Amino acid sequence: MSNYTTQMDAARKGIVTPEIEKVAKKEKMDVDKLMELVASGKVAIPANKHHKSLDAEGVGSMLRTKINVNLGVSRDCKDYDVEMQKVMSAVKLGAEAIMDLSSHGNTQPFRQKLTSECPAMIGTVPVYDSVIHYQRDLATLTAQDFVDVVRLHAEDGVDFVTLHCGITRKTIDQIKKHKRKMNIVSRGGSLVFAWMCMTGEENPFYEHYDEILEICEEHDVTISLGDACRPGCLADATDVCQIEELVRLGELTKRAWDHNVQVMVEGPGHVPLDQVAANMKVQQSICMGAPFYVLGPLVTDIAPGYDHITAAIGGAVAAMNGAAFLCYVTPAEHLALPNVEDTKQGIIASKIAAHAADIAKGIPGARDIDDKMADARRVLDWDAQFECALDPETAKAIRDDRLPEDDHSEACSMCGKFCAVRSMNKALAGEYIDIL
Repeated sequence: MSNYTTQMDAARKGIVTPEIEKVAKKEKMDVDKLMELVASGKVAIPANKHHKSLDAEGVGSMLRTKINVNLGVSRDCKDYDVEMQKVMSAVKLGAEAIMDLSSHGNTQPFRQKLTSECPAMIGTVPVYDSVIHYQRDLATLTAQDFVDVVRLHAEDGVDFVTLHCGITRKTIDQIKKHKRKMNIVSRGGSLVFAWMCMTGEENPFYEHYDEILEICEEHDVTISLGDACRPGCLADATDVCQIEELVRLGELTKRAWDHNVQVMVEGPGHVPLDQVAANMKVQQSICMGAPFYVLGPLVTDIAPGYDHITAAIGGAVAAMNGAAFLCYVTPAEHLALPNVEDTKQGIIASKIAAHAADIAKGIPGARDIDDKMADARRVLDWDAQFECALDPETAKAIRDDRLPEDDHSEACSMCGKFCAVRSMNKALAGEYIDIL
């Protein structure tokens, strides 16, 4: 038996776990410095004791920005083989986390397959699975039923669980009083809200939080405090419902830390670009520097089919200003369950946002690959350029599809012999520059 319960407990006791050692190496950070951050809750290392295939990662604003990919089957799209294809593609493209949001069928075998085979962090939203697991309507479930599903997910090896602990009976009054354009758009948040409305009881994840903390401490499950009241449109951004819930999430963060349970706090949502930085700073203050996990944020409401771009714009600004973890958004957001190509587009957009933010934050070594790309472009070394690219296959396919008529080793079909790089190389080498 190890003489620590969680990564946070180990860090507080001065024990260097294999996961802490691995993360320190990946982040090029001194182990003692990382342990301070884990001990204080500013970095989370989601690493369930039962997830044996995990390649551990740290989540915190002073580390590389991580990205999460949402997957899972639904009643209308229930092919687990396709979902596994998305998982492997996501890991290959560099996703650090996979969230299984399955809402149909027997979800446990897929979840167990993920935690036995997938090296990325695995997250779930147990409230989705509650109705599926018991095969009973929402109103017939008890508070204990919800808690028992959290325990089941912990035993299955899930590294982090999204729990909507921050909405209470008071939230029902707020939603009714402070009219929102979009009400609650969080799927888990709406289920908890609906259950409270139908049963007249308090939020089970809030009321039984201490029991949930004991489960999470036993298995070392990180709690991702879900933002049920995240804004679902620009008009609802930074309103009283969102901020009041955030204050409660700050209180719940402290209670988790008192149990040595690691925490991430989830954030918006749809936010105008000029409010993104402020949202990050408010969260850091209220939640005492706990890692912030944001969906987007989406900076406009009118881009269905292109919301991976909308989210990447907001995500880059968010991460530059303190967000630690970006949940990807695909072109299918607001429209349909993403297919394999949508998933790829969403991941690449999120990786661009995360990388841009890491350069802006001055993460050690973040810009090295960009400088290598510049060196390769200067000498028109196409193979070296593809090696530096986030998505080499796409870059190579575009070039190969539209090669220039003349010397393939030099310019591209946009400029041909008018290529500025070619002209400068020849001029500086004292060579004759042929254009026609």
